[in-house]
Amino acid sequence: MSELILHHYPQSPFAEKARMMLGFKGLNWRSVFIPAVMPKPDLVALTGGYRRTPVMQIGADIYCDTAMIARRLDQEQPLPALYPEGKEALAASAAHFADQVMFQHGVALNFRPESVAERFKGAPESAMQTFLADRKALFDGGNASRLHPSQAVSQWPTLLGRLEQQLSESGTFLMGEEPTIVDFSYYHPLWFVASNKAAASALEPYRQVRSWMEAVAACGHGESTPMESADAIEVARQSSPAELPATGFADPNGLAVGQAVTVAAVDYGTDPVAGTLVYQDAEELVISREDERAGLVHVHFPRYGFRISAA
Repeated sequence: MSELILHHYPQSPFAEKARMMLGFKGLNWRSVFIPAVMPKPDLVALTGGYRRTPVMQIGADIYCDTAMIARRLDQEQPLPALYPEGKEALAASAAHFADQVMFQHGVALNFRPESVAERFKGAPESAMQTFLADRKALFDGGNASRLHPSQAVSQWPTLLGRLEQQLSESGTFLMGEEPTIVDFSYYHPLWFVASNKAAASALEPYRQVRSWMEAVAACGHGESTPMESADAIEVARQSSPAELPATGFADPNGLAVGQAVTVAAVDYGTDPVAGTLVYQDAEELVISREDERAGLVHVHFPRYGFRISAA
């Protein structure tokens, strides 16, 4: 079996979510560092244009979005389960809320002037300006709006108060005695806040939340070894995409396997990826594309949160 390769950078909240899920599964993986801002030519060679972090690669199969990565990891190693049996819908819905709403608030707290100054302390002014311009461009064209920091500060006690109450009643983790996708989805925005000295005080009043964060962090990141991005591209070029199962799924908009399509996120980072639709079901979209460096690859997206259109 091909190795698990994670394309990420250390400061990314969603990359931390992926690293924690790999640790929860106790998996070994290869670590490819990618730039935090565009351009990302080696990543785009694999994804066809998708630029968000992280991306997971298994041979010539490329998995975009942590919701897709989580489902693939549950296939790779079913237990312990990220989506626990009998609670799949509840777990997916709660995780989506955290990835959207809690993430927006964590980002907004990190984009207050004092938080930006702390995060880029000692870096050239040009580095900060490049990062801010990149993040502004990231949200252009999507339906996600940037939450104003003052609104995030106002709503923070509501979100954290609910979490504090839930944890006081649910046990060590949010859905019981074992972590699930819900824990990792709530954890990464709060990890992002905790990692910035100018923002971390927002967590101080919430003792249960801080104890829970320690318990989640104890899952670790698993065992990783570095890999160069050029080597990951060569892995894809030397591999063939995994065989896809048969499915009788009928697309509600009439799109069919074999059709030329584009797929793009709808919230932010909406760069479209073009290819041939080779698989679809209620959760997943897979398109086939050729790249002069990576060869034939299959790019996997979650259906929810992404737009698929005829090319």
